Amino acid sequence: MGAFDGLDIAASGLTAQRFRLDVISANLANVNTTRTDAGEPFRRQIVHFKARQGKLPGVDVFEIAQDKTPFPRIYDPGNPDADEAGYVRMPNVNSITEMTDLISASRSYEANITAAGALKEMARKALEI
Repeated sequence: MGAFDGLDIAASGLTAQRFRLDVISANLANVNTTRTDAGEPFRRQIVHFKARQGKLPGVDVFEIAQDKTPFPRIYDPGNPDADEAGYVRMPNVNSITEMTDLISASRSYEANITAAGALKEMARKALEI
C-alpha cells in the first residue's frame, strides 16, 4: 500500500457520496412529478456502491437503480393526469426516506473529509520528524 492510498480512498468516498447527494436531490425535486417523458410518474432512483478492484483502493458508484415499488395513488379529479376514476399516480418518492438518506450521505461525506484531514495531518507530522 502506498503513502497516499488513504487519501485516494477518502477522495473516492467523497466523490461517491457527492454523487449520492445529487441523486437524492433529484428524487426530492421530483416528488410531485406525475408525468415524465416516458408517460409515467417519476420513479425514485437509488445509488449502489461497490469496492474498487485491483491496485487502486476505494469505492465507486456501481449503478443507479430504479425503485420498483408501486406508485401511490391519490384522489384528485381536477388533475390533468387523473384517470377516469379521478385518481392520479404519484411518484414513489417518500420525502422522509429521502431526508434520512440525505443525512446519511452528508454524514458519510463529512467522515471522509475528516479521514482525509487526519491523513494530511499525519503526513505533516511525519515530515516534521
